[in-house]
Amino acid sequence: MTLRHMNRREVIAAGVLLVASADAVRAHNGTIHVKIKDLAFSPQEIEARPGEIIEWSNEDRMAHTATVRGGWEVMIPVGAKATHVVQAGDNVDYYCRLHPNMTGRIKVIG
Repeated sequence: MTLRHMNRREVIAAGVLLVASADAVRAHNGTIHVKIKDLAFSPQEIEARPGEIIEWSNEDRMAHTATVRGGWEVMIPVGAKATHVVQAGDNVDYYCRLHPNMTGRIKVIG
């Protein structure tokens, strides 16, 4: 077996994938973690299965929401966490009602 050196593009791509996967941490209990910081949801887009829990953790200096127009809303105070249980057909775009430029997307898989 021979080892080969990774080229610069492969190293950068691997680093980007590592950082992206670190943001959306799927815990063993089926919880997907989304961080709120600097007026942004991170990651902005997540994939979830029906029954999994999305947990938003507000690390910002102001309250936020995860709001679906005509659907559900989760209030997330400063320093707090809030959750939503994913339902089948829950493919949605959501936003912060208090800061509408903050957006996210949930894609239901499986």
